[in-house]
Amino acid sequence: MVQPSGDGRCRARRAHQSEEQAPLVESYLNSNGSIIYHGIDGPAAFQDDVQEVGSQVQILTVGQSSNEEEDGDTAASGQQAQRQDLRTTMQMKGISSSMNFDEEEDEEDEEDEVSSSSSQVNCNTRPGSASSKKSNKEAASVSTPPAEVVVNVGDLEEFGVRPAPQGVTVKCRITRDKKGMDRGLYPTYYLHLERDDGKKVFLLAGRKRKRSKTSNYLISIDPTDLSRGGESFIGKLRSNLMGTKFTVYDNGVNPEKGTASVDACNLRQELAAICYETNVLGFKGPRKMSVIIPGMNMDHERVCIQPRNEHESLLARWQNKNTESVIELHNKTPVWNDDTQSYVLNFHGRVTQASVKNFQVIHDNDPDYIVMQFGRVAEDVFTMDYNYPMCALQAFAIALSSFDSKLACE
Repeated sequence: MVQPSGDGRCRARRAHQSEEQAPLVESYLNSNGSIIYHGIDGPAAFQDDVQEVGSQVQILTVGQSSNEEEDGDTAASGQQAQRQDLRTTMQMKGISSSMNFDEEEDEEDEEDEVSSSSSQVNCNTRPGSASSKKSNKEAASVSTPPAEVVVNVGDLEEFGVRPAPQGVTVKCRITRDKKGMDRGLYPTYYLHLERDDGKKVFLLAGRKRKRSKTSNYLISIDPTDLSRGGESFIGKLRSNLMGTKFTVYDNGVNPEKGTASVDACNLRQELAAICYETNVLGFKGPRKMSVIIPGMNMDHERVCIQPRNEHESLLARWQNKNTESVIELHNKTPVWNDDTQSYVLNFHGRVTQASVKNFQVIHDNDPDYIVMQFGRVAEDVFTMDYNYPMCALQAFAIALSSFDSKLACE
């Protein structure tokens, strides 16, 4: 028969005692030293654990106040019993009519409630260290995430020319359809809004017109109607002969084709102009482009630019250095990466494939604010994101200009 060894029991007890005395801080740091949440490292990576510690402290404090409340309730019940005996004695002596016991009991009960509540408040608001207060504030801020802003589309025609809400990035996806007899030369492009629930909402469709002297893209709010005279026509993109300069128009009347009696409000507006720097065979490096869009007034509305001739156009203003009421944007210069032996940009996971068409549009005064970005994620799938003050029609037309072949830029 095997008997347990006394030494074995002693060793087991020592090991258990050492486990109980192990510091909690060491296990806390070891368990979280390599955890990174959503690309955040440093103190912000431990905010979830700080929240757990804060909740434990709160539970302990509530437990302590509950014990004090039980003691207070016991004392109050004892006092109530003494008052009951006193009342009986006084009633036996016939002097009960000279005193109001209900008012005294109510007052004393109120005093007991105030004292118990004040003691509970003192326990719950016990002053702690500055780090504990700060951690509780951080935990509270982490537990309440900011509400996501939902982009309401509503009327497609109105949404297409409406600037993006300030502080909101409108995320979209462009698909290129090459199927069909002539879709290889004249593909159709579809713009969809990407929602947070994974669903897509159709916004715009565009296609290059046939039998045009220069590149001319029609943009419509109906994917089945891409005609110039259709009711769904919302705008167009036209280029010069070399394919280096593009202009974006809305669905207004061309002043050269309209009569003299045409009302000024019905004339077409210029919504954007895109100019690509000539770069034959790519000897000058990546593409360089400038984007000129109308400025915004004090009410955050787009300035109306309706040129009657070429000298009043956005391109003419930009070439003449007349930047009044216009905003000049440029593509962000890519950085050379020695590992990949290519020029790269940080698209924050929105672009996954390399392409000469990928770009980001910024303003020189604030290079960190991405007004628009566009890039490839599959063979015929591209992402397009834009911010204020750009609208969907402007961004989609700029993306279409990147698709178009350029004789002097490639």
